[in-house]
Amino acid sequence: MTINNSDSQTLNKSYQALSKNDVTWHWQKWQGLPYLTCSLLQNWPHGFFTNHFFPNTPIELTNILHSDAEVYRVKQVHGNTVLKAEKSTLATEENYAEADGLITEKAKQAVWACSADCVPVLIADQKTGQVAAVHAGWRGTAAKIVSVALAGLEAQGSQLSDLLIVLGPAIAGEVYQVSEEVAAQVGETIFPETNKANVEEILNFMNLLPHPPILSDPEPGKVRLDVRIVNILQLEKLGIGKEQVAIAPYCTYQQPDYFFSYRREKQKKVQWSGIVSG
Repeated sequence: MTINNSDSQTLNKSYQALSKNDVTWHWQKWQGLPYLTCSLLQNWPHGFFTNHFFPNTPIELTNILHSDAEVYRVKQVHGNTVLKAEKSTLATEENYAEADGLITEKAKQAVWACSADCVPVLIADQKTGQVAAVHAGWRGTAAKIVSVALAGLEAQGSQLSDLLIVLGPAIAGEVYQVSEEVAAQVGETIFPETNKANVEEILNFMNLLPHPPILSDPEPGKVRLDVRIVNILQLEKLGIGKEQVAIAPYCTYQQPDYFFSYRREKQKKVQWSGIVSG
């Protein structure tokens, strides 16, 4: 089954305006179980796996994508550390390195990130074939983890203009309630002023953007925050074009048949997203 951006009720107009509009999302099947792929990454084995695959590990999931690839993962800690795929991050190790992103250095390396409302981000370099997998929750987004991953790829020869960035299923802004302080901490990453701004100034700035990453909330001191939009706006500040970016038209919170959501269930269950370098 192929799903166009307009086919999903959970994809709002801001997502369409901020990313490549002719991207298609495909429901793949493995032994009858569904997982997502994106046409922007069609040259790399990859997948945004659903809750149907729980509790399969990255080792088992990599066999679905590329049976010859080495498998790498980390212990995610909601920070902005991005590591290279090496012995300390092999999925066969008992003690995983603490980080929230992985970058490959050679072909046939599979890197993985897990999520249950946070944003899984898969990145690929059209020229070198190298890839990255990133876990970007609000804390990681406030620490610009995707930008850190892009800088890591640049350090080993990538050009920003060659990178493709796909943001997978995550909680949508319309249902993600956070404090005004949290929203401002995330919004500060896209605030244009160099001087320190207060919470009210940052929220006002975010509200006035053409595609606001925050929405009002009936509870005092709260707003609704769209972490994916903030990540896209961070990428825009780096000069990443709309044609380089895609956003999955799915919300983990609103689609329980396919995705775990920590906000909805308060259980530590995750779905994995991974990509294999070329």
